[in-house]
Amino acid sequence: MEFDFSKQPGRTYQGKKAFDSKKTLMSVITPFYNAGKYFEQTFNSVMNQTFPWFEWIIVNDGSNNAEDITVLETFCKKDERIRVVVQENGGLACARNTGIAEAKTEIIVPLDADDLIAPQYLEYVFFGLFYNPDADWCYTDSVGFQGQEYLWKYSWDAGKLKNYNFLTATAAIRKKAINEIGGYKIEKGSYYEDWRFWLDMLSKHKKPVHLKGYLFWYRRLGTSMLSGIRRDKKREKFCKKIIKNAGKTADTNIKAIEYPVMRTDKPYYKIHRQECWDSYKVFDSNSKIKILMIIPWMVMGGADKFNLDLVAGLDKDKFQLSIISTVPSEHEWQQKFAEYTDEIFHLPDFLDPVYYAEFVAYYIQTRGINVLMVTNSYRGYYMIPWLRKQFEDLCIIDYVHMEEWYWKEGGFARLSGIFGAVLEKTYVCNSSTRKVLIEYFGRNENDVYTMHIGVDKDKFNKKAIEPGRLYQKLGVHIDRPIVLFPCRITPQKRPFMLLKIAEKVKEVIPEVLFVVVGDGEQLKSLIAEIEKDNLNRNVVCIGRTDDMASCYRDAKITLICSIKEGLALTAYESCAMGVPVVSSDVGGQKDLIDDSVGALIPMRQREDNDFDARKFDIGEIEDYANAILKLLSDEEFYDQCSVNCRHKVEREFSTDVMLMKMEKELMSFMADKEQIQKRREKALAVKGIGNMPEELYTMELAEEERTGENGAIVSIISKVSGKILPVNSRRREMAIRIYRKIK
Repeated sequence: MEFDFSKQPGRTYQGKKAFDSKKTLMSVITPFYNAGKYFEQTFNSVMNQTFPWFEWIIVNDGSNNAEDITVLETFCKKDERIRVVVQENGGLACARNTGIAEAKTEIIVPLDADDLIAPQYLEYVFFGLFYNPDADWCYTDSVGFQGQEYLWKYSWDAGKLKNYNFLTATAAIRKKAINEIGGYKIEKGSYYEDWRFWLDMLSKHKKPVHLKGYLFWYRRLGTSMLSGIRRDKKREKFCKKIIKNAGKTADTNIKAIEYPVMRTDKPYYKIHRQECWDSYKVFDSNSKIKILMIIPWMVMGGADKFNLDLVAGLDKDKFQLSIISTVPSEHEWQQKFAEYTDEIFHLPDFLDPVYYAEFVAYYIQTRGINVLMVTNSYRGYYMIPWLRKQFEDLCIIDYVHMEEWYWKEGGFARLSGIFGAVLEKTYVCNSSTRKVLIEYFGRNENDVYTMHIGVDKDKFNKKAIEPGRLYQKLGVHIDRPIVLFPCRITPQKRPFMLLKIAEKVKEVIPEVLFVVVGDGEQLKSLIAEIEKDNLNRNVVCIGRTDDMASCYRDAKITLICSIKEGLALTAYESCAMGVPVVSSDVGGQKDLIDDSVGALIPMRQREDNDFDARKFDIGEIEDYANAILKLLSDEEFYDQCSVNCRHKVEREFSTDVMLMKMEKELMSFMADKEQIQKRREKALAVKGIGNMPEELYTMELAEEERTGENGAIVSIISKVSGKILPVNSRRREMAIRIYRKIK
């Protein structure tokens, strides 16, 4: 996972406060000794928390530098949740103990004056303890920054902790547990206070919760107390002796609750709305429309790009966006989304699946959500009836990218059909999927609307990109015509058909060059096949790139020969760059691609056949080759297609057009009295069927546990790759097959 260490929490002050800031559920404790240099960023990171019901006790541990004291006093006046306690210098352990004694709540979060916490940190660790009442402390993975940059993630190992401290100081700790071990032990001078504290917790058999996510930022400084100890061998020896003695009574049999939880052990848990949250409000009743999106993950793909465009582009003066994801993933686009909202929560990282719906309800309650939008989240769909029952004024909509007959007889389109009765409206990215929802799944045609995802016409603009970069990268002559094949290299995209098409085209145009842009599970096999077929001169693979615009700039044609698409993002991008597209006639490709902008080729391979078939219909291969040859040989036809491509995007298929339409739709949901009345009637009807909505969600969980399918999919993918990968449709299909063979 690529991680940008420059995107630190607390770079700016957002000044978030609860609508009723007198409610207090957690206590942040910060020792402060002449620590003004980095305190502003720490201050910002605490004040920017999504969970505002905390007090912050800062213990001025005998600071004697006037400038640092002024910094502390200045910032502490900005928020009434902050209390400063002044004492004579007693050291880190003493200062923490003072703060803990002053705390009004039962959950303590130690935080040093130069470290940072991500905006969601307090909310994650609070619920880590809330739903694990038998646990005594809760911590997350961490980021090292400044002097050293690294991502810190260790699985729990109580035995290892005796000899190696893989924990950080910052965690959510029950005050009762702290008191039982006698707090932080005070010695002569500084030592490994945190390490000793965790060993003391183990000595009293205290149980931890380990959440997933890099939410704590540890500032690495060469001048820290820890660095000073390591430079003083005598001091280090003294400190190690303390640790050795503390470790003698540590219970090495303690097991942590580790997230993500792949399979719940209580699938028949009955969900219920936690009414205690009804009086907790994060925002006042401002005029913004508050939208909660439930999505599977944050990864690279067309569906995810639509989510990102929506979050980035909606007018921030009118709309307030929040995101909840439901599938275990590394979320490589997390930092992209975080540029536009702090309200991002990955449920598998801190919750058992049985509690997902309850957390969503809590979130709707505390944020005053107006619109719930579900897209490509299997679990999200099964929450809908219960949420409809709980919130009669909540507008619930969904967005469907395509039907997938190979997965659960229709995929998310099937779920949209099933839950259509409690949805207000469904948006689809192409007319083909709309037709399927209406004709096959029985949706009312007035409730399904085509909303093309669009493309950034300014970013993908031929005039704004310098030509020749791709040619220079490839080291080939600029006269060679390039046919671009941009996609994930998976069976769904039929990369091996590309080779057959290339063979045909090079018979007529020997200098043609097909450039494969992207990675995927079949990339190595494709490269081997290129070598075997002696196509090295005509087909090259360059892997993934973040500069697709330069690739389109030098390409003459974009080729899409997929067996399945909604409406490909690459088709939008190519047309925006004025590059004609030759595409398979699948999904909604016909909405954008026709003979005015390239060619649409009839599909001759059935979708329910094995995606990984390596033998293709010769007639279909010839259709692709002939379409490419016509564009490359007829200059007048090519130029007209190129002009039409750009004009079509500007007129109908830009992100700007999509955002304008979506904003209009969202505004109407809040203003249209007839729609408001309809959703209230739907809520009343759902209430009339008793506990069936709760049971529906419960049975979905139970079925998952019975078949083991979801857990097996994630497990198989993890074992194959060595890490948790986003489960795209192809990986899911592959893992299901492997799982069924094993079973």
